[in-house]
Amino acid sequence: MTTERQAVGAYGERVAAQHLREQGLVVLHQNWRCPDGEIDLVLRDGDEVVFCEVKTRRGGGFGAPAEAVTQRKVHKLRALANRWLDETGIHPRGLRFDVVEVLPQRRGAPKVVHIRAAF
Repeated sequence: MTTERQAVGAYGERVAAQHLREQGLVVLHQNWRCPDGEIDLVLRDGDEVVFCEVKTRRGGGFGAPAEAVTQRKVHKLRALANRWLDETGIHPRGLRFDVVEVLPQRRGAPKVVHIRAAF
């Protein structure tokens, strides 16, 4: 991954985390990593633990950001979520998988779309 793409992704994750905090969610982990991969954001929303994939796009040439969350990615995120739960020992009442799209604008604040229970 290029440095520019990493910077865009990191920007999107910061924007998404702030947006979700403003919605009342509590960030438990940002960029949680293990040998099998990474979860962008792990949050608490009431009694639920939310595993969130953040997708940032600077333009519409590749479609909506959420379209990049393929079935393969969904399968991987579910496996990573199980590993996170095992490693932390947290047993929430519910689990949810969200996607946050971040679309930087030429002027003003970025557009943020929060897709709750995306998969």
